[in-house]
Amino acid sequence: MIVAHILTPLEDLLRNVLEWLGPHGAIGLPWSWSIVALTVIVRLLLVPLTVRQIHSMQNLQRHAPQMKEIQKKYKADKKRQQEELMKFYRENNINPASSCLPLLAQFPVFIALYLVLKNFPHQPGDNLMWLGLWNITDKASQGWGPVLVAVYAASQLASSYFMTATADRAQRIMLLILPIAFIPFIINFKIGLVLYWMTTNLWTVGQGLITRRLMPRPQAPERRSSRTPPKEVAAPAPAVAPEQKSDAAPVPADPSQPRRVKRKKKKARPRR
Repeated sequence: MIVAHILTPLEDLLRNVLEWLGPHGAIGLPWSWSIVALTVIVRLLLVPLTVRQIHSMQNLQRHAPQMKEIQKKYKADKKRQQEELMKFYRENNINPASSCLPLLAQFPVFIALYLVLKNFPHQPGDNLMWLGLWNITDKASQGWGPVLVAVYAASQLASSYFMTATADRAQRIMLLILPIAFIPFIINFKIGLVLYWMTTNLWTVGQGLITRRLMPRPQAPERRSSRTPPKEVAAPAPAVAPEQKSDAAPVPADPSQPRRVKRKKKKARPRR
């Protein structure tokens, strides 16, 4: 398998880290908690990408009103809409793919860990149980495995919810459906791999909660209606010439009083 040969150095590195964390290494953790500790180490190494992801989310939220205006303006022309959005991204230094970088960076680790667990370096008599319920070398379809898969699916949904906070509706729905679609494949993996991915999701959920507290909410644009007075200052009324003022009817000081209208005198008819 070509992918396996490419990831061999990463597989060897993960195996050595697990042995260092494991019961026969320097740390002395049980094998199941070694996988949890390995997940935390991987996430700490991805902190620079995570910071970049947070900055990208802030930038997208800051420019969300302008992007919605572009989508609304070119709603009938999807091609022109994409062109204008890409132009807007370039002008404002926005990279929508930055929010997916931590996820993409973990796929090689996920595959390499799968290869490590396939030939797990444990010795007879080692404790392979996690919380006394799951053996990390068993398939997730055995014993209490489906319960762990259900926890994985819930954590994946919560993780996708925070990761797609700035995505459009169609993309967000697709990413929320994917965890459910992956269950038939995940349930055939070893429980140690499900444990790794579940821990990753829980880390992402905690990161999303902290980010929501730290990130300022973008100010919504002012809503205007037909009754909202315009902001422009009205132009001053033109000056009235003195000769025009005499022709104008006098305005009563009190608007409650009736307006007096001068009647023209009738000319007397000549007697016959």
